[in-house]
Amino acid sequence: MSGTLAKIAEIEAEMARTQKNKATAHHLGLLKARLAKLRRELITPKGGGGGGPGEGFDVAKTGDARIGFVGFPSVGKSTLLSNLAGVYSEVAAYEFTTLTTVPGVVRYKGAKIQLLDLPGIIEGAKDGKGRGRQVIAVARTCNLILIVLDVLKPLGHKKIIENELEGFGIRLNKHPPNIGFKKKDKGGINLTATCTQSELDLETVKSILAEYKIHNADVTLRSDATADDLIDVVEGNRVYIPCIYVLNKIDQISLEELDVIYKVPHCVPISAHHRWNFDDLLEKIWDYLRLVRIYTKPKGQLPDYTSPVVLPDSRTTVEDFCTKIHKNLIKEFKYALVWGSSVKHNPQKVGKDHVMEDEDVIQIVKK
Repeated sequence: MSGTLAKIAEIEAEMARTQKNKATAHHLGLLKARLAKLRRELITPKGGGGGGPGEGFDVAKTGDARIGFVGFPSVGKSTLLSNLAGVYSEVAAYEFTTLTTVPGVVRYKGAKIQLLDLPGIIEGAKDGKGRGRQVIAVARTCNLILIVLDVLKPLGHKKIIENELEGFGIRLNKHPPNIGFKKKDKGGINLTATCTQSELDLETVKSILAEYKIHNADVTLRSDATADDLIDVVEGNRVYIPCIYVLNKIDQISLEELDVIYKVPHCVPISAHHRWNFDDLLEKIWDYLRLVRIYTKPKGQLPDYTSPVVLPDSRTTVEDFCTKIHKNLIKEFKYALVWGSSVKHNPQKVGKDHVMEDEDVIQIVKK
């Protein structure tokens, strides 16, 4: 293990002392690729029996979405969690140490949202130290990450946490890079770019892929991509998660400072202790989770507006809805009646491919 860490430190040092310019771009690309490979080795240790999975950090995924809370000790993470869960939740206070996570479930706009405290992500978790590895595994399954920062010293912390998360292959508030990548059996490296590239040329792409022992592939760059983007695509194990920075302890700053903070993107100032601005935070969480609520209507009754079926906005067809309720429902599915903004008539008869929108009402008709 320590060998890998030493190698990583070595490469990072070399990258730090290499000037960034056209001539060194190629060399830096190579170093980045090596670094990515070493990082991956740390997160997924090589086989060999192993000591079984980590104890108690596999959290059952309950609810419609899951939010991970990350932050340094004593920025008020636990206060925020318990106050959020306390104000809006239906769970008892668990006995939980901050090693296993059984935090709370928040009911918001009818959706059940699971809140997880992710302890010890900070300080070298990506180097495979401590509980780091299981925490990462859980972090990667979150639909949204909240980074809790102390408003008095936000920037230093923010950098460290972002670096750690990036190191696990979690990309915050980013979209997957627009790069087509296809391995082949022969024909060498084929590079097509649909727009001018400031960083990648054929040489650099070849050397990065050679690091992965890929010598035949089609690469299509559809946007101005960096070496990191290419590495992300080749590694293929990156997760793209939206993220909100929560600036806590705003009771300790002036109003002018607060105005400045409000202009920072992806930021919500709150006071966990005084429960200030929680509604703003929840509203923003809801925005970032991008959930769609579908209400069900039993035949001959009024729609049930209390417990919607909640789907992610990328998968909102009638078929997705059926699968969410029960895996066999789609076999008995004949058609559905939908009321709401996704249809022209109310109700409208639709098939299983119809895409629904937020707060639609559906009635399923079985065969």
